[in-house]
This record gives sequence, C-alpha cells and structure tokens, in this order.
Amino acid sequence: MLLIYTHKITHRFSYIMRHIFTTILGIEVTYTTKVEDFIKHTGPKITYTKQPLQNEFFVRSNDLLFEQGINDIQIYLADWEGTPCFFATGDRSNLPFDIFSASFYLLSRYEEYLPHVKDMHGRFSPKDSLAFQNDFLEKPLVDMWAQKLLSALKEKFKDLKHKPRNYSYTSIIDVSSSHCFAHRGFVRGMSGFLFDLASLKIRRVFDRVSVSVNLKKDPYDNFFELIELHRKNKVKGMFFFQFAEYSTYDKNVSPNNNKFKHLIKSVADYDKVSLSCSYSSFNDIALLKEEKKNLANVINRPVGSSRMRYNRVDIPETYRNLIEAGFTDDYTMGYTHEIGFRAGTCTPFYFYDIPLEVQQPIKIHPFAVHDYGLLKYRNRTEAFSAVERLYLETKKVNGKFITVFSNELIGGESKLNWKKLYSNILKRVNV
Repeated sequence: MLLIYTHKITHRFSYIMRHIFTTILGIEVTYTTKVEDFIKHTGPKITYTKQPLQNEFFVRSNDLLFEQGINDIQIYLADWEGTPCFFATGDRSNLPFDIFSASFYLLSRYEEYLPHVKDMHGRFSPKDSLAFQNDFLEKPLVDMWAQKLLSALKEKFKDLKHKPRNYSYTSIIDVSSSHCFAHRGFVRGMSGFLFDLASLKIRRVFDRVSVSVNLKKDPYDNFFELIELHRKNKVKGMFFFQFAEYSTYDKNVSPNNNKFKHLIKSVADYDKVSLSCSYSSFNDIALLKEEKKNLANVINRPVGSSRMRYNRVDIPETYRNLIEAGFTDDYTMGYTHEIGFRAGTCTPFYFYDIPLEVQQPIKIHPFAVHDYGLLKYRNRTEAFSAVERLYLETKKVNGKFITVFSNELIGGESKLNWKKLYSNILKRVNV
C-alpha cells in the first residue's frame, strides 16, 4: 500500500490520485493528513505538500488541487527528460514538476472553462489548446508522466507492487447517415434527384436511380462488411447510430422506417450499438432521453453510451445533460479535424465537474483519431502513418486506442480509398 501525505485532502486531490495510481498504474493507495501516521508507515510513501517531512519521495505541490473554481493560470512549458511538462517544482522535489496538478489540468479540461471563441457549432477549437500550441497533442502526456513516475518510485521503493495493464483497441463507427439514397422517403428522394440533376452530377444521378431500382447497393450500406472486418481482425467494434427526426444538421433515415430499425437490430447482433445523439438534442434533455429510449426499444437492451453530433462538447453542461439522460459512458472527447489526445490521455477517466467540485458518474473514453482529421493528408500512406504514430504512442503506455470512422466516408469515393485505409489500420493497431 502506497501512502500519500498531504496537508489537505480535497475532491480534486483524491480524484487525480485515484486516476494516476489506481486506474493507470494499478497501485493501491491511501492518504493521510496526519504526520504521525505518515512517519509510522513502513511501506512506500510520498509527501505531496510544500515541504518534505523526512527523506521520503517528495513532490512539491502546486496550489491547483487545493483551490476551488477557475482561476487565470499562467502555464510555462518545461522539459522532463524529453517529455513536455508544466507546473515546475524546484530542486528539492523528486520530480521537476507537479505531475498531479498538471494531470488534473488536462483531464478536467480546465482550459475549456477559460474564455475562448467557439466555432459555429459551439465547439472548443484545438488551436486554442495548450497541447496544440506546444506541439504535444499527439502525445498521451498523462500516461507518459505516470509511467515515468512509476519508474522513479520503483527505483526508490524496490518492493512496490503494481498491476500492469494491457493495451486495447476499440473501433467506433459513427452512423449519422446510414444510407446515401435508400430509405429516405419519396419527398427527400425526389428533392435529392432534382438537385443532383440541376447540378449536373450525372454519376450521382445514375447511382441514385440504380439504388432505387435495386440494381446497386447503397454506397453507405457497408455495415456487414465492417462487421466482417472486425471479426476477421478480432477487433472490438461499436456502432453509434443516430436515431432522430430530420432537421438542419440531422439528416439520417427516419427512425420510423422499419428497414432502418431492422438494420440496427441486425448490427446489434454482432457488435455493440449505442446512440449518436442528434444535433437537436444538444440542449434538449427531454429529446435526448427520447432518442435514447427509442433506440433501446429497437435493440431490446439498455443504451448507456453516447456520442455527440459533430463532437460537440460544452463543458460541463454536456456531461451533466448526459448524466441526467442516464448515460454512463461517452465517446465524444476528441477533435474532429485534428488527430491526437484532447485530454492528454489514452485512458478512460471520469468527468470532474469543476463548478460543482465533484467527480461525476460518467466515464469519458477519449478517441485519438477521427476520420475527418485525416482528410488533410495527401494520400493513404501519409494518413496511415499518422494513425500509426498515435497507435505506437498508446502502445508504449499500454493505453486504450480508440478511432472514429464513419460508414459514410468508408463508403464514399476518395483519393484515400477509405475502405482500404480502414482495413489496413485494423490489421496494424489491434496487436
């Protein structure tokens, strides 16, 4: 048992200690504010305060874990044996920075509470993030720091016991448009046909007609090909279906369409099916609950996982809404157009609500790759290399690698050949 002495045990303190030691490192940990208990302890121990007590392992604390609310914090980047870090500690500390406050800063998404300009969908821009501005977005820093901390502790405490974790991979298929042409109803189908004809999109007109008379399969209807790819590569797959009425940003097949319902039920027989929440439900808890209930009725099992349309996350409101709607897990933490680790980690973590100063009962599963973030690469080789970099970083720390691809891009025509790229990625990253 590792004992940590500190001058004050706060919610922030216990939250980050549990995550670093229990979740990432597999070390049993307990805390004390009593000096006599700390001195009597004969096992491994850490002092986390302003001054060391004896000759123990000492990490000089920043004030962040003992504050409340949001303050204007100045961040200065430093280097720890080739790894970026911040919140420097000084010479007496066994670590050159406060790993616990720095980890809390990244995991809590502290910077997303600070003043910033949102994009047209109300999203935090990656370009405003500390990680993007300091070129460490592609590194799971929290996990890297934790592994370096473990090495330092094992050097100090030879008999320190910890439970190693294993690397894992999850492939998410985001289904906001299950079909390109099929099952869209007469009015939407005819409107699309006339628009394509007026725009002289002859190839698209031909494809649309071919699908409508069953001469050709809908290009987005690749679900069982993807399921077979998952089975062949022994990959854990999750399909997030949008199950909502038509709106400006929600254009999937109607949830009343029986063929669409049958498709969802069929996919759920092979891989886990969860909810891709509609754009309209973003600030409408009643609608969010309705979409969740309707999807659960189709697959005849509870729906506990969510993804927000366009990766829209407004912290902390989005997670509060998801909790109220009964979700336990969310897979939205990441950027649409930039690959990397938005929260600085490749380990699922519970959301910490700073205004309420409490750990909320929803687990965030951060993804590292969204397929739209690969559009900037010139060819399939470059895109594959970018994904491989993130995979290798995750593998080094035995984290959880999560990618998000859409049936829409995989089924579309592109210079990247999405289907082949996706297949190559599955072969590479699930080892």
